[in-house]
Amino acid sequence: MKLQRSGFLAAGIALTATLALTACGSDNETPAAEGGSSAAAGDCVAGSLTAQGSTAQKNAMDEWIKAYQGQCSGAQINYQGTGSGAGIEAFIGGTADFAGSDSALKEDEQPKANERCAGGEALNLPMVIGPIAVVYNVEGVDNLQLDASTLAKIYSGKITKWNDPAIAGQNSGAKLPDAAIQAVHRSGESGTTDNFTKYLSKTAEADWTFGNNKAWKAPGGVAATGSDGVAAKVKSTAGTIAYVELSFAENSDLSKAKIKNGAGEYTELTGESAGKTIAGAKIEGQGNNLAMSIDYNTTEAGAYPIVLVTYEIACSKGSPKAKEVQSFLKYISSTAGQQELAELGYAPLPDSVRSKVETAVAAIS
Repeated sequence: MKLQRSGFLAAGIALTATLALTACGSDNETPAAEGGSSAAAGDCVAGSLTAQGSTAQKNAMDEWIKAYQGQCSGAQINYQGTGSGAGIEAFIGGTADFAGSDSALKEDEQPKANERCAGGEALNLPMVIGPIAVVYNVEGVDNLQLDASTLAKIYSGKITKWNDPAIAGQNSGAKLPDAAIQAVHRSGESGTTDNFTKYLSKTAEADWTFGNNKAWKAPGGVAATGSDGVAAKVKSTAGTIAYVELSFAENSDLSKAKIKNGAGEYTELTGESAGKTIAGAKIEGQGNNLAMSIDYNTTEAGAYPIVLVTYEIACSKGSPKAKEVQSFLKYISSTAGQQELAELGYAPLPDSVRSKVETAVAAIS
């Protein structure tokens, strides 16, 4: 897979072979190296896992699976990026051993997912921080700046031209064309859509009347399948604008808009700016159920406000593949596993969150 240089590569973080080895371990009881991950040697479990869901975390999952299988003889993991809604349906239906989702289980989904877990509950385990980039394809326009109200009006069909006064007023000196805007959204159910519309509903309530949902509710626009489909549509079509995870924006070398935050600053999407928003997120779940609440109206100086957290949905107990699921989740929630995200357009979990995820994973039975 193509690796991208990213602002998420924090100073002093280096992914080393030693960390990779100690993160996963082997069937030989070799002690973990000092400073290695808590997924100590001997944790690897041979066996197969089938999973699906979030396309936002697909690039991360591909890299994790490659590293994990490379160190854990006999382990086979198949993860398909079918979208968060499909992943949760597959988990509830028993055809996925765990699911990836860009949103925690909804109130009506949680009981159904719990039924899948004999004697346990379905856990929401935050695993990947995926900032959502607002990408566009407008020739000659660099450093586009947009606020939430303008984005809401674009996606609700109230703003239809690139040289609309609302856009021009935020981009002094830009040569905005008298051309139609094609607003691209995800087809099917998507946690990215859920998070993007949640951002709009929380920050532009007067201009966005469609609430938040995994399925796109606003009229008009152009639909594309999956994060890769959205990125490809923007790359190939002049006049488009879309929302997509940073890793896909970087892989396709798309222009990214600066977004106005609650402090009134137009902020570029970087690892530091996204991290400032995540630092203010709160865990609203109970016990080992770690659903998070993000403040999209953050007034933290320099914070980029459109971020999502992708979860792994797994049984706390009762899964016939509990040992295999636990082993893999131990690896990806480890320090070493999280460090692998640094050059993929994601942000590693803050250690305060990562340690809680590790505790929850350790209790899976």
